[in-house]
Amino acid sequence: MTRKQRRMTFVLGGMAVLAVAVGLVLTAFQDNLIFFHSPTEVHEKGIPPERRFRVGGLVVEDSVRQSGLSTSFEVTDTVHSVRITYEGILPALFREGQGIVAVGMLNGDGIFVAQEVLAKHDENYMPPEVADSLKAAGVWKGDE
Repeated sequence: MTRKQRRMTFVLGGMAVLAVAVGLVLTAFQDNLIFFHSPTEVHEKGIPPERRFRVGGLVVEDSVRQSGLSTSFEVTDTVHSVRITYEGILPALFREGQGIVAVGMLNGDGIFVAQEVLAKHDENYMPPEVADSLKAAGVWKGDE
């Protein structure tokens, strides 16, 4: 093999390794991108079961049911609501009427199985998508 052929083999090998590395990075990003959906978007888009995403809204009054570490509740954007189940300890700021974001996936019955529940961190926090949804529904009170 001549010097020119060795150099070409080295360059092509380096490009192949770089292409594999870029492919792995893009795959990792795709798996970690979790888009935020309101309950209305969940109903309208027909998100397939077992696809991981985030859903957020206000916890519906009188919808929280607890049994040990298992909690079931509904989240709404005032148009539609989504039933959520969660196994674990809820954040201290979790309560009815409060804005939350849950990370998880829909099961075959259309119930959102949360792997993580995030509650607001201060008096002014509300997920932007939920705030926009509430403004569109005419029930926004955050600017008062």
